Amino acid sequence: MIKDYSTLQSRIKKNLGDAPLISLVDQIIQDAMTLGASDLHWEPFEQQYRVRVRIDGILHILAQLPLELSPNLTSRLKIMAQLDIAERRLPQDGRFKWQGPGGKAMDIRISTCPTLFGEKIVLRLLDPCQTTLNIDALGYSPLQKQQLLDALNHSQGLILVTGPTGSGKTVSLYTALNLLNTEQRNISTVEDPIEINLPGINQVAMNAKTGLSFAMTLRAFLRQDPDVIMVGEIRDADTAEIAVKASQTGHLVLSTLHTNSALETLLRLENMGISRYNLSHSVILLVAQRLARKLCSHCKTHEILPDLFLHTHGFDLSKPLQLYKAVGCQHCHQGYKGRVGIHEVLPISESMQQLMLQPINMLDLLRQAQQEGFISLREDGLRKVADGLISLEELNRVITG
Repeated sequence: MIKDYSTLQSRIKKNLGDAPLISLVDQIIQDAMTLGASDLHWEPFEQQYRVRVRIDGILHILAQLPLELSPNLTSRLKIMAQLDIAERRLPQDGRFKWQGPGGKAMDIRISTCPTLFGEKIVLRLLDPCQTTLNIDALGYSPLQKQQLLDALNHSQGLILVTGPTGSGKTVSLYTALNLLNTEQRNISTVEDPIEINLPGINQVAMNAKTGLSFAMTLRAFLRQDPDVIMVGEIRDADTAEIAVKASQTGHLVLSTLHTNSALETLLRLENMGISRYNLSHSVILLVAQRLARKLCSHCKTHEILPDLFLHTHGFDLSKPLQLYKAVGCQHCHQGYKGRVGIHEVLPISESMQQLMLQPINMLDLLRQAQQEGFISLREDGLRKVADGLISLEELNRVITG
């Protein structure tokens, strides 16, 4: 995947001014955008300067540049985001709009961090054309989709989307907000940072330097006649308590947590100090998710595996089963193109509420959820493997156990 930027590099070495350097940076950003990258890493090391792109969640090397270009590349990227080029000891964050060939614009978020051999810079590429806030594109099964829509129709309650960093939680929340965004609703969000601009929604960026925290902004929202509130992430007990109270007083609250499964979210909130009574009377829906790379439709090929192997991985061998594996072609990256969500969706029923009033027992909650038709992350992933959307290898990569 390494691109050849030797012509631009040679022009820079001949001291032809800033133009070749600007062209080099623009060309790398353009190439990353063309490849469908979500992030662009600029990394100085002792003997080399490496540029990598994250495509469908996996990093690939895009370029190896001369180390002597490091200071100039850093300055150029900082200038584009109007950051302080003289500050090299502290991290900086910013954003800027980048105009590509043909007038196509892209929102870019920038983060700098001082390392042993210079400042590493990461650009988050936010292409409005690629961000489709369509619930049908998220990968929910028909039942899961209906459960989510039913929860969004509530006038109050707490909806939580959980999963590790990079599992698509933010896009899921934005998609839900997009469904709720009408002239009849007052919707406010507090985020760190704001990744997608949603017209008609009041979005606030958290600012630690000025003391503008999630909790402070939430308190302000409650004095502004809100219908729907979105909190980018529940990170502390104060934020959790305010979000829970807001969800019990006539507001629909959406947020995220970093937990591995839907049920673990209840335990995390209890550990944050939320009482079992408040948990059972506020949470209406839990969603856990991962993002898996989709198999390329042009080159995927059949994969034959032993029945014992398939059985140990959870497949139902009483039904016809055809698996596929990644190959790789000019249309994809190592056999994969695009990503799809793997989900577990858990509505909180009255029976679940009664169990939540007792000391939280994960096994009892899981048994009750399964009686009500709950599908786990792995079970949802196995369905997508059986449907030929993803490979078994990819499912095992994103979901262990």
